[in-house]
Amino acid sequence: MQIELGQNSSVPGGGPAMMDVEELLATRLLVQGNSGSGKSHLLRRILEQSAPYVQQVVIDPEGDFASLSEKFGHVVLDAERGLADLDAIARRVRQHRVSAVLNLESLDAEMQMRAAGTFLNALFECERDFWFPALVVVDEAQLFAPAVAGEVSEEARKLSLGAMTNLMCRGRKRGLAGIIATQRLAKLAKNVAAEASNFLMGRTFLDIDMVRAADLLGLERRQAETFRELARGHFVALGPALSRRPLPIAVGTVETQPRAGTPKLMPLPEQGTDETREMVLAPVPVEAQRPLAERRPSAAPQPTTNEILERLVRERAVSAAEDEAAAPGLPPEERAAAFRAIVATMLAEGEALFRSEAVLYQDFLVRCRIERIGGAPLSLAEFRFLQATARARIGRGEPDIERWETAERIARDLPEEQQLVYLAFAAAALAGGPCPSDLELAHRAGTHSAGRARSRVNHLEKSGHVVLRTDIRGNRAANLPDLGVETAAADPRGPSTFAPVPDAAE
Repeated sequence: MQIELGQNSSVPGGGPAMMDVEELLATRLLVQGNSGSGKSHLLRRILEQSAPYVQQVVIDPEGDFASLSEKFGHVVLDAERGLADLDAIARRVRQHRVSAVLNLESLDAEMQMRAAGTFLNALFECERDFWFPALVVVDEAQLFAPAVAGEVSEEARKLSLGAMTNLMCRGRKRGLAGIIATQRLAKLAKNVAAEASNFLMGRTFLDIDMVRAADLLGLERRQAETFRELARGHFVALGPALSRRPLPIAVGTVETQPRAGTPKLMPLPEQGTDETREMVLAPVPVEAQRPLAERRPSAAPQPTTNEILERLVRERAVSAAEDEAAAPGLPPEERAAAFRAIVATMLAEGEALFRSEAVLYQDFLVRCRIERIGGAPLSLAEFRFLQATARARIGRGEPDIERWETAERIARDLPEEQQLVYLAFAAAALAGGPCPSDLELAHRAGTHSAGRARSRVNHLEKSGHVVLRTDIRGNRAANLPDLGVETAAADPRGPSTFAPVPDAAE
């Protein structure tokens, strides 16, 4: 089954350049070329020409191929659905032989790797009854199979790299034919690139990439310079599905267009007027105070390990609790003050900030019995909130009581993992201090992962409870619209001014 890629450009009137799709299903394809060389145009040509004959799945990090749905009926999948949903959808795609485009443009680099890895693994692990032939196109493959570790977590890199390796090394028996495109061969993992038997090499400028491309095509080193001279949309083809010898081709036209094409020059509007200057330099308004969102009731979740531990501790302390209940308990205000004092004392001791929640909670219950605080023990959820409040205020002066109580009420309506971040911003703003860095937020939460703290900050900003301002130097200030306060600007990637005692492992 032959499709036409374009024209043979080795000689004038060289005739059409063809690709054998059945052979491609057994041998896989690697496309390489610098940005602007026409890789996406080439992939679009392959997809359009083969769309009527074979199922197609496109991993699209930039949202360029979503337009295929208008002409050829591809289903565009939004990667923000969640990893569990992507796994189930990928299995349905194979089962029903539906051509699909996985659009990853709204995700950051790490979540793109997780989503692509989950989706590809589900395609690979589908039941044998659904091993139908399919072209799996991965654009910007160096993002999903990097040659070296980057800023993303090791877990995400292993998930994505393992999925790409399965696609290229073991996908043939499952009917999956990998077509991967990359800007630089040096950035692509070698065990992924090595499994391709067909190559389309476009314009390349770096010496190391030209030499590697020449080696893959069986050209001499002196012929590697020709890759610098290739025009946009011109490639050198080699492989059993393309040509038995290196063949220059010019890619043909396409029927669909990406949503963001090559920028075109256009005249500038009139500049230099006072109105334009005032419009650009006008103060940026802060979002108006927003009413607190009403929490919707949800089904009770399954008990966690910490909640089970809480129940066991309560059962073991039944006799002690009965003795305490017999004695007159403290008034509610005094009980709350006593609980806060005990938590503050605990967190001020050595490595307490980095101990597990279960250990801290058990220590808290023991201290409450020692202090003879009557009544029922504090619940684990309330203990978590007391911890977040105390951790956020460590090293800060006494805030405005009324505003701080407002901050606590707002924090109670947030998810538990965002409460500490919001309270830390509030404590810094009410004290007139700088915005806490990601590392400081991590230390206050009892971890050393600045990336995890950065993720919680991003989720908090999306909810609208915090507005982050970044100046031209990259310094970050946190505005809290509900409190009407703002922190001073500081470097979010700077060191932690909060100096906890490191744990023994460090």
